[in-house]
Amino acid sequence: MGTIVVAPLGRIAELAVRHRCREMLSLVAPKQDFHRPAVISAGRHMIVGVNDIAFAGTGNLVAPGEEHVAAIVGFARGWDRQAPLLVHCMMGVSRSPAAALIAALAVEPDQDDHDLAQRLRRASVQATPNARLVEIGDHLLGRGGRLVAAVKAIGRGADYVGDSPFAFSAVPEAGQP
Repeated sequence: MGTIVVAPLGRIAELAVRHRCREMLSLVAPKQDFHRPAVISAGRHMIVGVNDIAFAGTGNLVAPGEEHVAAIVGFARGWDRQAPLLVHCMMGVSRSPAAALIAALAVEPDQDDHDLAQRLRRASVQATPNARLVEIGDHLLGRGGRLVAAVKAIGRGADYVGDSPFAFSAVPEAGQP
């Protein structure tokens, strides 16, 4: 219980079925078209239309903002954790790992940020959470810089070598804070 599955867009149907997900959070470019897997109800699917950028003012691209992160937090808090939450973006490397960290802290705020970031790193050598999403999430969740520091501590992920979905626990492992 409390598993978050992080995936690239091209693998969402397969992973939703394999992990028996009932809820999905999509971080995709505005107006990007894709099909929601049939096992995910429309009422438990949230689309956050943001580009994978770390700063605002980049032409027509939409940088993640407080309203986007607040939506992620609200959606995560509505997750019953009875089935895994599927979080995806285009490649499953930047936006979705950041959103997965934010979702985990939204549902389990008393956990240690560094432990959470280490669980993410153990699950994926490629994950490089979007810095802007992480910074805004840290602020909105009242982490006092701990989430930003934890993500900096795990460093940039390995170079992208292809679709590498992963899953990790949103809750601390037994014996961890």
